Amino acid sequence: MDLAEYRRRFTEDDSPGKDAIQSHLRELYPGQTPKDWFTLHKWMMGGPDPLDAFEAFECRDGGRDHLHFVTYGYTELDYNEEAVGDEVSGYGFEMTFRLAVDLPTGEEFVWVCGLMQNLARYVFQTGNVFKNYSVMPANGPILLESGTALVGLAFLDDPVLKPADTPHGKVKFIQAFGVTQSEIDTMDPRSREPAKETIERHRKTNPLLITDLDRPDSM
Repeated sequence: MDLAEYRRRFTEDDSPGKDAIQSHLRELYPGQTPKDWFTLHKWMMGGPDPLDAFEAFECRDGGRDHLHFVTYGYTELDYNEEAVGDEVSGYGFEMTFRLAVDLPTGEEFVWVCGLMQNLARYVFQTGNVFKNYSVMPANGPILLESGTALVGLAFLDDPVLKPADTPHGKVKFIQAFGVTQSEIDTMDPRSREPAKETIERHRKTNPLLITDLDRPDSM
């Protein structure tokens, strides 16, 4: 899309990047109205939260009911003529997270949004991005005061959600997967091979890499 077409199709009141991602998600979850959460005090306005919004879709694939969370904010979401024609949008990815729950659920999961915001602060402050088979300790349970053995996150390309094309460039979807302390202890920050081994071992019985807070330390 060139700049002239961009100006014909969109106005400054539009969010072409966000609309493209939402359209991509609606193809995966047709007819579903997702749960959603919005940031009140945005990073660009001096607030503490880099991400603008979150959606969570009910999913019964992968052998376990779960919510499939998707972030909005690592990429260029709003009207931005300077981003037209870029190869990748913003940081080039949005995050996803699959949380095991019994569906349907009326429970709120604001803590997942908080977890994702913490990851985004790291990226926005350092410029470092998450890559396939990288890992990050959480310095405690990923859900505080829950008793979960999951104290870190490994990262992988979302197993189902393929990259999306937007007017601001391509967007990948990087999924976070909860890992235990003993799993983290086997991983070498200088190499992604140990994290790859852990993720691929879990993938054999958990193909969508759904995070289950009740999963025991398996090492």
